Amino acid sequence: MSYNPENALIVQSDRTILLEVHSPKADGARVAIAPFAELIKSPEHIHTYRLTPLSIWNARAAGLAVEGMLTALHHYAKYPVPEAVIQEIRTLGERYGLTRLERKDDPFFLELNVADPPLAELLIREKSVAPFLEKRLSPVSFHVNPSFRGLLKKALVDLGYPAEDLAGYVTGDTLPLQLRSQTRSGQPFQIRPYQQQATEAFYQSGYVQGGSGIICLPCGAGKTIVGMAAMAAVGEHTLILTTSLTSVRQWRRELLDKTDLPPDAIAEYSGEVKSTAPVTLSTYQILTYRPNQAADFPHFSLFNARSWGLIIYDEVHLLPAPVFRITAELQARRRLGLTATLIREDGREGDVFALIGPKRYDVPWRELETQGFIATACCTEIRIPQDSEQQMHYAVTPRRQQFRVAAENPRKVEVVQHLIQQAADHKILIIGEYLSQLKHLAKVTEFPLIVGSTSQRKREKFYSLFRRGELKGLVLSRVGNFALDLPDADVLIQVSGKYGSRQEEAQRLGRILRPKNDGRVARFYTLVSLRTCEEDFARHRQLFLTEQGYGYEIEILS
Repeated sequence: MSYNPENALIVQSDRTILLEVHSPKADGARVAIAPFAELIKSPEHIHTYRLTPLSIWNARAAGLAVEGMLTALHHYAKYPVPEAVIQEIRTLGERYGLTRLERKDDPFFLELNVADPPLAELLIREKSVAPFLEKRLSPVSFHVNPSFRGLLKKALVDLGYPAEDLAGYVTGDTLPLQLRSQTRSGQPFQIRPYQQQATEAFYQSGYVQGGSGIICLPCGAGKTIVGMAAMAAVGEHTLILTTSLTSVRQWRRELLDKTDLPPDAIAEYSGEVKSTAPVTLSTYQILTYRPNQAADFPHFSLFNARSWGLIIYDEVHLLPAPVFRITAELQARRRLGLTATLIREDGREGDVFALIGPKRYDVPWRELETQGFIATACCTEIRIPQDSEQQMHYAVTPRRQQFRVAAENPRKVEVVQHLIQQAADHKILIIGEYLSQLKHLAKVTEFPLIVGSTSQRKREKFYSLFRRGELKGLVLSRVGNFALDLPDADVLIQVSGKYGSRQEEAQRLGRILRPKNDGRVARFYTLVSLRTCEEDFARHRQLFLTEQGYGYEIEILS
């Protein structure tokens, strides 16, 4: 058995991959396997990755060949890669494209073409797939009703035979749109190379191989600009769905600043205003509103309000279940998902793959940091003991409530005050989960508090004061996780979070990753109660950022 002690990977027959963090080749190995392996554990010395069908299919859809995956493993493995793993990667990788959805001569039907008659027989006998297969055209092809396009793709992913969708798209109403070389505010503007690459990976010159999928870029790296570049490439009426009214207003500002669209070409469809235009901005909240559980979703009519050529799903990892349902019926429209991380805490990554599209472009966060496109960030976890009374309170609290007791450790307030004193010349965001804790911190720090019930007008006022330097800091609830255009923020103190959410950890770090004019390092502090379940949740929260190359310094207070 050959053995290379300088290599960083140990590939195991159960499809897990161990990465030795202190190996001189660890960084190269991490970058090489990240496109096709999922990080599942990241303690101090050994990180564990897992090969999954979805991780391999996303890599295949992004253009990574099976041989490219195997070459990466062979190059960085300490021991020979087990034959079972090689065969599994080949089997799963080669499954992508064994089924293909295409548009042929009949305008009323699509065709599902499969690789061989045995696979066709397997599918026609599979209860989850057969209802969507109509007339059999040949031993290896079937008519498919276009209205079942999304449901069939989801069923095929669940079965393990993801379809390559080559059926193309309808043409929406024309929308002439160009990006400016100088913004309306007078600044020079040019799309960055990786933003152009992401746009091209999505659009693929208008061929049927493109037009649907996910672009993964760090917060602060300009996902909105990729969306606008995609709009310019498609050149058709566009519906943009976002997480909040704040995000709607930010999209509008960016569109007016960086494209040649006139103001009357952009409309808002929200709880406050309900109008449409060639570019319409809406929120997931208004779309999923219904008067009661038994009622239909009245605002789903927006999807048919105009002849959309492109639908953009901002923060696609937060897509609500009802929007998945309507998206299954929208497969003839081009669909672009934008996100910093494809992680979904509800495990519906497979639905994103099937209904929005595969991951088309991804770039390691550290790579953009090295190039100066996002700020350098230092992450510190501060572990704070509880006093004896609080320890006893935690010990006797029912297990389901222990996390909150740990999260609201009163000693965290002292630490926040100390960090604010250290960061006297910085722009600070304090973010947390529990309203009582946040209200107390707002009172102690004298920073404004923004929560879900804060009016849109008041939010915009505080954000504007913060941008102008008239506010040193803000205290934010979960509303601060997304769509905050606060480029000067460079210190974030996380006092509590949503259990072990990797997605939330990544989004919160992203609030401070805009590059600073003076080159300042962004600082991300997570406050964790010592000897509590909060430590375990914190380790899980950090998984995605560890995969991106971020390490956490641990500081334990006495």
